Amino acid sequence: MADRFTSDWMNGGTGRRPESPPQMEVERPWAMPAGSVTAGLATDPAAGLTTEEAAARLQRVGPNELVERGRQPAWRLLAEQFANTMILVLIAAAVVTAVIGDPKNTAVILAIVVLNAVVGFVQEYRAEQAMAALKAMAAPSVQVVRDGHVRLVPAAGLVPGDVVLLAQGDLLAADLRLVEAVALRVNEAALTGESESASKAIEPLPEIDPSLVAERRNMAFRGTAVTGGRGRGVVVATGMATELGRVAELLQAQPPGPTPLQRRLSTLGKRMAAAALVVCAVVFVAGVARGNPADTMFLTAVSLAVAAIPEGLPAVVTVALALGARRMARRQALVRKLPAVETLGSVTVICSDKTGTLTENRMLVQRVWTPAGSYRVDGDGYAPIGAVRREEGTDADTDQLLGRLGAVAAACNDAVLEPPSGPDGGWGLTGDPTEGSLLALAGKLGVTREGLERDRPRVAEVAFDAGRRRMTTMHREADGGVWAATKGALDALEPVLGPGDAEVRRRAEEVAARWTSQGYRVLALAERHLSAVPDPVETAESELRLLGLVAMADPARPESAEAVGACRTAGIVPVMITGDDARTAAAIAERVGVLDGDSGVFTGAELGRLDDEVLTQRVPTTRVYARTSPEQKLLIIAAWKRQGAVVAMTGDGVNDAPALRQADIGVAMGVTGTDVSKEAADMVLADDNFATIVAAVQEGRRIYDNIRRFVRYLLTTNAGEIWVMFLATVVALPVPLLPVQILWINLVTDGLPAVALGLEPVERDAMRRPPRSPTESIFARGLWQHALWVGLLMAAVCLVLLVAARAVGWPWQTMVFTTLALLQLGHALAVRSERESFFTLGPRSNPLLLAAVAGTFAVQLLIVYLPVLQGLFDTEPLSPVQIAVVLTASTVSFIAVEIEKWARRRTVA
Repeated sequence: MADRFTSDWMNGGTGRRPESPPQMEVERPWAMPAGSVTAGLATDPAAGLTTEEAAARLQRVGPNELVERGRQPAWRLLAEQFANTMILVLIAAAVVTAVIGDPKNTAVILAIVVLNAVVGFVQEYRAEQAMAALKAMAAPSVQVVRDGHVRLVPAAGLVPGDVVLLAQGDLLAADLRLVEAVALRVNEAALTGESESASKAIEPLPEIDPSLVAERRNMAFRGTAVTGGRGRGVVVATGMATELGRVAELLQAQPPGPTPLQRRLSTLGKRMAAAALVVCAVVFVAGVARGNPADTMFLTAVSLAVAAIPEGLPAVVTVALALGARRMARRQALVRKLPAVETLGSVTVICSDKTGTLTENRMLVQRVWTPAGSYRVDGDGYAPIGAVRREEGTDADTDQLLGRLGAVAAACNDAVLEPPSGPDGGWGLTGDPTEGSLLALAGKLGVTREGLERDRPRVAEVAFDAGRRRMTTMHREADGGVWAATKGALDALEPVLGPGDAEVRRRAEEVAARWTSQGYRVLALAERHLSAVPDPVETAESELRLLGLVAMADPARPESAEAVGACRTAGIVPVMITGDDARTAAAIAERVGVLDGDSGVFTGAELGRLDDEVLTQRVPTTRVYARTSPEQKLLIIAAWKRQGAVVAMTGDGVNDAPALRQADIGVAMGVTGTDVSKEAADMVLADDNFATIVAAVQEGRRIYDNIRRFVRYLLTTNAGEIWVMFLATVVALPVPLLPVQILWINLVTDGLPAVALGLEPVERDAMRRPPRSPTESIFARGLWQHALWVGLLMAAVCLVLLVAARAVGWPWQTMVFTTLALLQLGHALAVRSERESFFTLGPRSNPLLLAAVAGTFAVQLLIVYLPVLQGLFDTEPLSPVQIAVVLTASTVSFIAVEIEKWARRRTVA
C-alpha cells in the first residue's frame, strides 16, 4: 500500500507553479469512484487517518496555507514612489530654488513630492492586501475523523487523505472529494460566480469538462460554504494545490501595470525636463555672450528653468483625481486607487459579469403555465404582492389548477420572506433564492405560509437530492389524509407522474423547451393525495399529478439596457463574461443590448480549443462568454489588450480576482463581492450596478479632459515665458523680466487658475465621442501646436510692447511683466474648452475659475501700485494710459484662441 500511495500522488492538472510546496493528490478525483479515491489516498472513509500518518503527511506536504510570493517590503514600496521622472525633476527644482534663495517655492515643491509619494504608497500597499483577504477564506478549525474519532483540528493541519465532516454553516478549508452527501448544498459563488448554491452528489463524473469548477458536483472546495444538508469528504488537495490556491497563483502572477495617465505623465515629464535644460543653457550662454553679468544670467536661467518645470502638475492631477473620486462615491462608485479615476475615461471595452451587475441578482417567477392557460407574473422583487395576468387560455380567476400550484409552491419550500423593515425597504429573503421566488408567487396567488401551516402542517419530507433533482413535502389534511407537494425539473418528475393525459405532458415539454431556450429556469410542480405517510417516505414520489410549470429568471436591471446603449454611443464595447450556461447568458445579453446580430456567444469549452492568435481575431465579434474559468477570463482580457483595447473588468468572486488585477481597471461588486475581489480591484461598486460603471466612465473622461486643459494651459504659458526671454536675447533686446518676476508669473501659472481648470464640469459631448486611443499622447489633437503658436503670440505681444514702451520712455519692464501675467489669465478663460466658446460655456459654470482669475488680477495690480510690493518686485506705478495699453494688449491671446475655436467648429460642421 505504501508504494501505491507514493506513486498515486499526482499534480492533477492544477497548474501549480514549480515553486509550490510538494503536494500529494490523486489525478482527476472527480472522475473516479469515491472508493478508488480513498484507496488511492490510503485512507479509511469511516476511521480516517491515524494521528501518526497525518503528522507524517503534514511534514511531507507542508501546512495547509496559501503562500505569498515576492511581496515587497513597505520601505521598498515607499522608495519606488520617488523613481519617477517627474518626481526627480521636481526634487531637482527644489534644490535649485533653495540655492537661489526661494524658500517658498522650495517648500511648495517638496510638499507636492511628499504628497504624491504618500498617495502612491498607500495605493500600492492596499493592493498587496488581496492575498491577505484570500488567506482569510478558510475556517480556523475543522471537524475531521482521525483514529476513528471526530476531532477538531486547526485548518493549517489538514493533509491529503483526512476525512472531513460537513454541516450547514461550515466554511471549507481544503478541496474535498465527497464520499457522502445528504441534501448537501454548497455556496460556490466565490469560485464559480454562480449565485445559486450547488447541489452535491458522490457519483463519479468522468465526462465533464475539468476546467469548469461548477461541473464537479462531487467535489467541495476551499473557501466555499455549506448552506444546507450534511456530508463527508476526503481531502484531495491542500494549500496552493487547491482551486483557491490556483487562483492565488494567478493573482500573484498579475502585477498591476501603469495606467494610461501614468504613462502619459511620465512621457510629459521627460520631455519638459529635457526642454527646460536646453532652454536654460541657451539663455545663459546667449546672455553672457552679449555682455550681461554671468551671475545675473545664471539666476535668470535658473528662474526660467523653475518656471518651465511643471511642479504644479502632480498637485493638480492629484486634486482632480481626488475630487473625481469623491463625485464617483456620491454615485455609488468607490475608488480605491486614484489613477483608476482617469483610466475609466480611456476604457474601450467593459467586460461585465451578468448576475447582480446587469441583472437584479434575484430569481423571480416571471411566467406560469397550467394545462388551462399561460400567465405572466408582475410584481417587485420578493414581495408576495402582484398580478398573475392571463397570457392565453383560461382567466387566472377561473383556473383552479393555478391556486393548487400556488399551494405546492408555498408548501414544498423552506425559505422565509421578510417584510420591509422601513418605508423605503424591500422584501428580504432568508433561504434559497429559487424557493423565495416560489413563495412570492404563492403570495400573489393568495396562498400564505401561515395559512398552510395552520391548515396543512408538514409531517414528513423527502429532501432535495442532486441525483433525483426533486423535493417532496407531506402535509396532514383536516380529514386525516396526507397531501404530498413536489417540485423539481420536468424531466426529473416525468418518471414519477401518474398515467394521466399524455397530451398534457407533451404540451408541458414543448413549453419547458421553449422557455429554457429563452434563458428561463423551469420547474414543474405536482401533487398527490394519500391516506397516510408511506413507509418508506420516498414512495410518496409516485402517481403524481402535474399541476403546471413555472419559469424563473434573474431579471435584467431596468437601467441596464440604457447603460449598455450609452456605452455603444460612447464607442465602448460591452462584453458579458459569466459562469451561467450559454442560453441564459444569451437571453439576458439580448434583453439589455449586449448581444446583437453581428456578435456571437462562446462557451468556456469552445474557448479552450482556441490558441491565442485565433482568440485575438475572434474577440472583436464575440460579446458573450459563458461557463468560463478564471484562466479563460485572463485569456479574454489579454486578447483584447493585444487588440489595443483598454479593458475594464467587473467581478465579485475569488475566481474574478486575477482578471480584476490584470485588467486596466478592475471593478468589484460592493454588495455581493468577496473581500478578495475588492482588494484586487481599483474600484468598488456600492450598488453592483452596470449603470454606475457608465457614470464612472463619464467622470473619467471629464477628469482627463480637465488634465488636458491644465497641460494645455501650462505648456502655453510656460512657452510664452520661455519665448519672451529667448527671443529678447536673440534680437539683442534688454532682459525683459527679472528672476523674481519670472518666479511670480510661474506662481500665477501654476496657482489657483490652473487648479480651477481642473474642476471644469463635464462637456456635453463627453459620452457621444469615441474613447481616445490608449497609445494617444497627451500632446495629441493639436495640443503642442496650440502651445507653440499661442506661446509665440504672447512673446510677440510682450516684445512689441517692450520696444514701443522703451521708445517713448514708459516703464517698459513693469508693462511687460504685467502684460505677460494678464495674458496668461486671459488664456485660462479661453482654454476651458477645445471647441466651445467661453461665452457659450458661461462664466458661472466654473465660478472658482472666475474667482481665481479675478483674485490673481487684483494681486497683480497690488504688485504694481503698492509701494512695499514695488520694492520686492522692482515695479513702477503705471499711468491710466499705460495700464489701458497693458489691458488692451492682454486680451490678444484670449481673442486669438476664441477665433481658433470658431474656425475649428466651422471646419467640423
